[in-house]
Amino acid sequence: MVAVTGADPLPTAEDVAWLPVEDTSAVGSARRAVTGLAERLAFPPDRAAEVALVVTELATNLAKHADQGVLLLRALRTGDTAQVEVAAVDRGPGMVDPELAFRDGHSTTGTLGIGLGAVTRLSDHCAVRSSVGRGTILTARFDPRPRRDRPAPVEEIATGVTRPIDGEEICGDAYAIREHGDKLHLMLCDGSGHGPLAASASQAAVRTFLDGDLTTPEDMVRRLHVGMNGTRGGAVAVAELDPAAALVRFAGVGNIVGTVVAERKRGMVSLPGIAGYQARSIRRFDYELPEDAVVVLHSDGLNERWTADPLDRWRASPLVMALDLLREAGVRRDDASVVVARAGGR
Repeated sequence: MVAVTGADPLPTAEDVAWLPVEDTSAVGSARRAVTGLAERLAFPPDRAAEVALVVTELATNLAKHADQGVLLLRALRTGDTAQVEVAAVDRGPGMVDPELAFRDGHSTTGTLGIGLGAVTRLSDHCAVRSSVGRGTILTARFDPRPRRDRPAPVEEIATGVTRPIDGEEICGDAYAIREHGDKLHLMLCDGSGHGPLAASASQAAVRTFLDGDLTTPEDMVRRLHVGMNGTRGGAVAVAELDPAAALVRFAGVGNIVGTVVAERKRGMVSLPGIAGYQARSIRRFDYELPEDAVVVLHSDGLNERWTADPLDRWRASPLVMALDLLREAGVRRDDASVVVARAGGR
């Protein structure tokens, strides 16, 4: 979950479904799933059909060319408008020239080559990152309104992704983001255990974080500790990005990993404990925040030994960066979550 307050709010984001695409039999299921999501979000039939066409093409490409391909379906809400966002992630061979692959008529398999071109034509915003030998990540966003009524895309400054453990439909991790003036506040919670009870703990953290005025990270963690009383508890962390002061202020209880990535990767300190149950020491730590830095928070569903290379990873959109980290480091059998924010803001 994302919630951002400010003069130009970003949407709330719901990770609706992770759909493995291992062969062509999964294409129809992906098309039906995104059609159902678009209908639930009140998309007009013709626009829902366009979204379904794009997902069909993406799923077909994953089935034909990718290794460990997966589709993520997301619902984005701002005010009274909802959008569909789709991400295709794989560990396939990658593309030497992603821009060429999106031109109509280009094909590597002897087909007409119209599939990926449809993504750019029919979506309101798309992004792609592909590396030979590492795979491809593609994201696309769809607005239901007529094209003449759609606002210009807002630059993405922060977002997150959650993925439940295999066998669960509900992720026990949750996050929220708030914007106040030039500052950006990130919160990530890993509810203890898995399933609905873990999700209940993390959602209590989200409600507490969003309720009331913003405070310092250490005071916010204290509020989260109290707000999670009566739940299973969990690990929590709060980061405040302050570009004017060139600082990120961080406080955490438990094993949420916080990192500042600039010329190198620098970890931030989270103290032992379980928010909502036992938190003997809550402290804030300050770190330098270069203008071009990226701040990452993630749960222990990711291995923290990911690297800061390649450098072009950190020039992508926050969603692509989050998915790239999840693909590389989300190897543990656990709920997983990642939040990524740019230091420079809008």
